[in-house]
Amino acid sequence: MSIKPEDFQKTKRPLFAVVYDKLYKLIMDGTFPPDSRLPTEPELAKLFGVSRMTLRNALSRLQEDGLVKNIHGKGNFITKFHHNKNMIGLEKLGNPLYKCFTGNIDNVELHFRIELISDYAKQVLNRNMTAVVAIERWYKSNEQAVAYAFTIMAIEAVSELNLDLQDEQQLLDMIDKKIYELANSATIELRRSDSIPSQKYQILNEEDCDLLVESVYISDKYPVIYNKYYIPKESSQITINAVK
Repeated sequence: MSIKPEDFQKTKRPLFAVVYDKLYKLIMDGTFPPDSRLPTEPELAKLFGVSRMTLRNALSRLQEDGLVKNIHGKGNFITKFHHNKNMIGLEKLGNPLYKCFTGNIDNVELHFRIELISDYAKQVLNRNMTAVVAIERWYKSNEQAVAYAFTIMAIEAVSELNLDLQDEQQLLDMIDKKIYELANSATIELRRSDSIPSQKYQILNEEDCDLLVESVYISDKYPVIYNKYYIPKESSQITINAVK
């Protein structure tokens, strides 16, 4: 990697833009490959012959573009996002966690319970019901929990979907995949969360998460299920492929 700091002083463009272009090229040509950690900020500032403030401006724009992620206490890392140009976005019906989680998931653990109706359930499900099924899911990679989902549905939806609550694999297949084949629409709201309400497992890098709040509809009257997907920011890429 050959960089001449004096070259940066010859341009009339803002220095941060020149540093951005150089770092962008180094990332795209593989000098800094996906998942690798960038040199420290003092090292990069010295390498480019610029101030820490100029360097941080360039890194901030790379973070906005999804090429670099800053992990608190660890440094700046190259993401895999620039290789995902054909990723299916949230505009299509389908489990949003699988669309947004950038790592590997090799197992999903499920636990459910029957709960009394709460004001919260009435508000988000917007239907008459006698009880609620609350379902937790832990998405795992190499036995480590890496993402979490919380789902609620009316107990009446169990018979409507021909579910057997004693068959946990059937329940998982339905709420994780098949429900999206049956659905005609869904709404998704993107929020931020600084923690994951998972008590059974500690989620890797859970301090800063993307939270996807989803209502899935089979009919237009009310959502059949209501989901909350928690994805650690380090492993999250939100994509929407908008077309006219």
